Parts: sequence; structure tokens; C-alpha cells
Amino acid sequence: MRVLCVAEKNSIAKSVANILGGGQVKRRDTKSKYIKNYDFTFDFGGYIGTAQVTMTSVSGHLTEASFPSEYNSWSSVPQDILFDARIITSVSKNANVLADNIKKEARNATYLYIWTDCDREGEHIGMEITNVARISNPQIRVIRADFNNLERKHIIQASKRPRELSKDAADAVSARIELDFRLGAIFTRLQTLQLQRAFEILQSKVISYGPCQFPTLGFVVDRWQRVEDFVPENFWSLKLVDKRERQTVNFTWKRNRVYDRLAAILFLEHCLDAKVAKVVKVNQKPTRRYKPLPLSTVELTKMGPKFLRISSKKTLELAESLYTNGFVSYPRTETDQFDSGMDLHGIIGKLTPSEDWGTFAQGLLDGNFRIPRKGKHNDRAHPPIHPISFVHRSALQSQDHWRVYELITRRFLACCSENAIGAETIIELQMGDELFSQKGLIILERNYLDVYPYDKWTGTGQLPAYQVGEEIMPNMLNIIDSVTTSPSYLTEPELIALMDVNGIGTDATMADHIEKVQEREYVVKRKKRGAATEFVPSSLGIALAKGYDEIGLEWSLTKPFLRKEMEVQLKNIETGHLDRDALVQMTLSQFRDVFHLTKQRFDCLKNSCRLYLIELNEG
Repeated sequence: MRVLCVAEKNSIAKSVANILGGGQVKRRDTKSKYIKNYDFTFDFGGYIGTAQVTMTSVSGHLTEASFPSEYNSWSSVPQDILFDARIITSVSKNANVLADNIKKEARNATYLYIWTDCDREGEHIGMEITNVARISNPQIRVIRADFNNLERKHIIQASKRPRELSKDAADAVSARIELDFRLGAIFTRLQTLQLQRAFEILQSKVISYGPCQFPTLGFVVDRWQRVEDFVPENFWSLKLVDKRERQTVNFTWKRNRVYDRLAAILFLEHCLDAKVAKVVKVNQKPTRRYKPLPLSTVELTKMGPKFLRISSKKTLELAESLYTNGFVSYPRTETDQFDSGMDLHGIIGKLTPSEDWGTFAQGLLDGNFRIPRKGKHNDRAHPPIHPISFVHRSALQSQDHWRVYELITRRFLACCSENAIGAETIIELQMGDELFSQKGLIILERNYLDVYPYDKWTGTGQLPAYQVGEEIMPNMLNIIDSVTTSPSYLTEPELIALMDVNGIGTDATMADHIEKVQEREYVVKRKKRGAATEFVPSSLGIALAKGYDEIGLEWSLTKPFLRKEMEVQLKNIETGHLDRDALVQMTLSQFRDVFHLTKQRFDCLKNSCRLYLIELNEG
């Protein structure tokens, strides 16, 4: 019996082979210097039993989409023909040697065992591998490993419990690939040809369109417009200060602010007429700061830029490197709830040797453990991101690897701890008809905060004693004048949050789309005051977004609505509730209307480019 196992990356193939082969692994070179074949013997149990195994890998997708050669000319082929043009799916040029290796190794194998990542994309890559293997061995039987980390026990268990590849999940990816390819080609050709002819400064530039890139650009432009439109306004508020027991207590006006100075003066006079303020409420109650939810990919890519000053894409790459080395679980997951059957105590036990959090971890094992909170998301494929084993910082490739590993580990330990506990006092005063209040907070038990520095909960201290009905003479009561401040440009965590809530991309692709709009020079990332960064649109990015808005489409291409609906329908394909071809035809029908109106009113884009690329720059 011979089994061919194929992983998505060589690092995964090597790790799995070393686990299953028990150290008795023979390595063979392939025609690719990045891909190796690993030979060993393993007992899969069940109907396979003991077999001779070859473990190899691909490097992501094997295939790519293209149009037949007669559609290659941008200038002579009408763009709308591409809505119906035949698509050729073939092994990409860079993957030819990988496909040849799979065909060669599959020729004498009884089973093809797929070890690609257990997500929608991994199912499609598994189908690509299957199609290539069946060229040389049409009778090969295909099974699929269901795994989410590279812990030895988990991998051995996964090897003995294969399942089938999910055709529905692969079909969802297939639909997305076709739609992105067709629509990207159609609108990129239209934009590029029209704008290159109209503007000398764009003659050598490809004006690329992407169904996820353009809504991402739209978010950045929308925030930029809010900043541009901002007009500062004066406002006024009342400030009441009371001093007692050697403390200065600043009370906040319940109305917060008014935008009429005369109104503020009238409110102040009414208060002064009352002469004293009366304590109308003293509310003392326990409060808590909730520990974080288990870590999902979206949350990780938001935390990287915010707390580590590492871009979302780089954060995810570092997490994947930690995963392939067996230090953390699979980092591409929507799940933010741990399954009740997971051995969380076992994971905590592996973290106790750490000088940084070992004492805290031991405390959890000694009785401080609490069941993690459950979020609302479960992709049924992977658990939340968590550490698999302890690694010392000196054993990692870089300081950034350590910082991401530390974040993942501290987040996990915080999830398994108790909420922070505090005591809150709220004092409310009435002076005339106006109400003023102040809160005091004492932190009684830090709990998860002791291991999780990314969350701040600062106590304000105990307020002096006040009694309901007590009358006080304020030490100060006056008007404070202020000016509204401008909104800020989008930060990376804010952009990811907008993409997430609007369904632009998946948890695994959002960071890529953010990189793409920068590569296309539609958006620029720049440093804010301090180390934080923000996104501002380029002149070209503004011109494209404003131009599409002016066209008058029901759903502008720079708005999220069309893509959000597509992502919902892709999930319906994945769950078997929608046919792949039905979604493709429905979406193409929508975009035909968008295309024809865009082409008809393309002068809106030209006028926008003229304004933002030429006239404003000259001005």
C-alpha cells in the first residue's frame, strides 16, 4: 500500500512527515529547490493500515485562470465580450514542476491524502491537487486530513480520521476566482484604456480594478472626505468643582455642551441663582472589566498594527511562520469560542516554564482558571488562535516573531482568567435645573490584566464621601469654551473593522487587499504623531472614487454593498444552499448593468481625474 500526502506548503509537509515518520524519514529533492519529498512508513489504522508514505507539497494554488489567446488584445476586444468568454483553468507556469512531481508520485499510489489548510481556500487547492494526480492515476482514492495545528498528538489523531474534501467549499472558491478574474479584467481594461487616452500622466499606468480593492479604497476616501469637510465649531460647557477631604472633584455637566454662548450664560446664571448644589444620587456598585474573547484572525490583524506597530499583513505572516513551526494553532480562523472538549489546562501547563508568564499560568492551574467567554463566531473548522507549545524568545527568528507569539499567548492566558473586578461610585448633583455627575473607580482585583498589558483599566481613586440630600457650595462654577476637533484619517485597525463588518474579503484576505490598494498607489500609509499610522487616499484614488460616485450607479463600485452580497452568497455555496453557477450568472448580470452605465457615463471619471490629478495640483 502506498499513500501520497500533499500539504499546502513545504514547511507543513516537513513537520507532518517528521511527526508521522517518527524521525525515520528519508528526504528526496524535487525539480523545485523549495519543495522536497519525504518518505517514511506509517500505520494509518482503519482501512488503510500500514503504508509506504511520500509526503510532499505545493506552494499555494496550482492553477490560474486565463482567457483564450483571441481575447488577449486589450484594444481590439470589446470589454463586455469577456462576460461570456470561455475561461481556461490550467497549471500556472510557476507550478509546473510541482504538478509534475505530484503526477509522478501519484502514479503508483493507492491513496491521495490531502493535507492542505482546513479552510475554504485549502479545499479548493485540494481539488486542484486531486485533478493533477488523476492525470497519471485516474483510480487514485482521495481522502482529506482535518487538522488545525502541528502538535504531535493532534497530527497523529488527524491522520487516522480522514474525511472527504468539501466540494461545496471548493465551489465557493471557484466562483469567487471566476468572478474576480472576469470583473477584474473587464473593468481594468475599461479604466486603463479610457484614462490612458485622456491623460498623459496615466499613459504608462495600469488602472487596476478589484472587487475588494475598490470598496477598501472607498472606506479610505469616505474618511478623507469627512476630514476635508470638517469645519470647527465653538462650543461651551459648564464646569463645577468641589474640594473636600483634600481632593478636587471635577463634576461633568449632564448636557455636556451647547453651541450657543448666550445659552451657556443663561444656564450658568440659573445655577448661580440656586447658590448651592444638592446631592441627589450616590450610587455605589461593583463593576468589572471583561476579559477578552478568544483570538480570531480579524482581531489579530487589528491588534498587530495597534499594539505592535506591525502591519496587518506582516502580523499574519509572522503568525503563519509560528504555526508552521508548531508554536501556535492555525492563524486563519473566524472562530472566537473554544470548544468545550478542548484541553485548555494541558495548553496552560506547557506555558508554565516561561519567565514572563509562567507564574500566572501556574496560578490558573492552581485554581484561578475560569472558562473562556464565547463569542458569536464559529467557522466549525478551526479553534481560536492559541499557543501550542512554549518557545523561548531566543529560539525565534526575530523580535517581531516573539512579539506576535507573546500577544497570542498572553491573549490565551487572559481568556482563561477571571474578569477584572472594581468598585464604582457615581455622585450626581443638582444645581437649579442642571445636573452634574462624577464617577470614581477603584480596581479591587486585576486578574486577567496582570498578564494582558494590551488592555488598560485605570482606577480614578476613591471619591470623598457624599450623602444624598447634602447641600454643597461649589468651589468653582464657570463656563469652559472649546472647539470641536477634526476626525482623524483611518488607521489600519479601523479599516479592518470596516472591512469586517461590511463583508469585504475574508478574515484571511483583508490584509492582502489593504496591501493591494497601496501597491496600486490608490492609498498611502503614513505615520501619525507617535508611532501609529494612518491611511490617506492618493489623488488617483480620490479621482476614481469620486468619479464612480458621480456616475450615479445604484451601488457604486467603491461602496461595499455588491461585494458584501457576493460574500454572503459564497457562504451559501459553501454550506450547500446555493448552486455555484447560479451565483456566477446572477452576479455577472448585476455587473453587466454596472458596466454599461459606467461606459456610457465614463466622462464622470475623466472629469474627476482632470480635477484631482491636474487642476487641483496646478492650483
